[in-house]
Amino acid sequence: MGDDKKDQKLSSYLKAKNISCNSHYSFYWLMSKLIFLILAILFSLQFVFYPLNFISSSSQPRSLIKFSVSPVGSGSGSVHEPEPTELKHVVFGIAASAKFWKHRRDYVKLWWKPNGEMNGVVWLDQHIDQNDNVSNTLPPLRISSDTSRFKYRYPKGLRSAIRITRIVSETVRLLNGTESEKNVRWIVMGDDDTVFFPENLVKVLRKYDHNQFYYIGSSSESHIQNLKFSYGMAYGGGGFAISYPLAKALEKMQDRCIQRYAELYGSDDRIHACMSELGVPLTKEVGFHQIDLYGKLLGLLSAHPLAPLVSIHHLDLVDPVFPNMGRVNAMRRFMVSAKLDSASLAQQSICYDTDHRWTVSVSWGYTVQIIRGVLSAKEMVIPTRTFIDWYKQADERSYAFNTRPIAKSACQRPRVYYLSNALPDLALHRTASEYVRYDMWEPECDWDMSDPSEIERVIVYKKPDPDRWNKHRAPRRDCCRVLPIEKNGTMVIDVGTCKDDEFVEFPVK
Repeated sequence: MGDDKKDQKLSSYLKAKNISCNSHYSFYWLMSKLIFLILAILFSLQFVFYPLNFISSSSQPRSLIKFSVSPVGSGSGSVHEPEPTELKHVVFGIAASAKFWKHRRDYVKLWWKPNGEMNGVVWLDQHIDQNDNVSNTLPPLRISSDTSRFKYRYPKGLRSAIRITRIVSETVRLLNGTESEKNVRWIVMGDDDTVFFPENLVKVLRKYDHNQFYYIGSSSESHIQNLKFSYGMAYGGGGFAISYPLAKALEKMQDRCIQRYAELYGSDDRIHACMSELGVPLTKEVGFHQIDLYGKLLGLLSAHPLAPLVSIHHLDLVDPVFPNMGRVNAMRRFMVSAKLDSASLAQQSICYDTDHRWTVSVSWGYTVQIIRGVLSAKEMVIPTRTFIDWYKQADERSYAFNTRPIAKSACQRPRVYYLSNALPDLALHRTASEYVRYDMWEPECDWDMSDPSEIERVIVYKKPDPDRWNKHRAPRRDCCRVLPIEKNGTMVIDVGTCKDDEFVEFPVK
């Protein structure tokens, strides 16, 4: 009987417990249903409002919504595009000395644009007299500050290296706080015996953001020089460019920096040391030419690297770029081509005269070379050693770039045609340049092949290509085509952008 009562109590407890569990379960079930319903409603609302938002926003360009800042002084809502770098954004600091300036200023006159077109200063070690007529065609002169407090310990070196290395900083101080400082993007350093090609310099600088820290230039042509100093150093004679924010950072620390490097040799060596402390590497542009060479530049400029020609240094040490002329007059002739199409100056194109089995190489605005036989493009793009290195060695291993020897066979010695004149052909929107044979040497050759010596002059037609170094355009050599002509003693060549499926090929008959 007692057991029956216990069973009844247990049964009653379990029923009550079950009712309680069921009620809790019902509550949670209702809550979950409610939450699911709310989420479903919110999810559905997205499909109602999103199309309305899309319709309203698609009525104007999304870029204008994202970039709503207007140009200063403009009432329009257009996006402000940064102005491309121009010459007005570049300030030159030219290293010179009173001893050589009256001679070397003729080099500067060749490339300097007076009347406010260019900005810069020539830094001298002492005052010189210069008449106003000369001054109007050149940058203004300034005297460098005293550097006697700086240590210099390089054996048999020149203390002027300290004065010259501070030109960038002194130029920054000259600009500091002036109205013109607002437009400065780059400081370009160079020597008074350097010729710059300003339009090509601008094309190089446009590739880079001037608001960042950039140190742009090139190394020496001499492998030994680069080992002695550094492959990571911009050689000052060939010139280098420093973005203005970096130039200002250099100015703040340079005087302390150069005190730590009294054992170094040159000015560019000290700049490189300070750049290393600032953590900025060299950005190499091979169009800056230090020209640590002697002899003829024919081989180098006739197979120039595929890059804009920016500068040529050491003009007093190498042969004139054109034979039988003074150095300044030779460079003046070179500048004729630069004014017509600076972007294409000394740019090589290779083609073949299939009727005569000749290889033709055009270095536009400088030379044309005609060679018996078929030489591959791979071989023709390598400079011929018409020069020796800085230490007056002819060893091929002493250069910092590939070279090839002058042909030993008289039959394959090139006939060289130097620029005589270049003119614009406005009617056909092209240039016409004439190249005249220089070397009248008639080598003996028993090859059963036409002799290029019968060609006395070459006419080259070319359309200017100012956008060839645009940063959005991959570098590529032009193509050239030998045109048929009936006039004896003359070759006519067309040079221009390669057409579809056009490349350098000698067709096999």
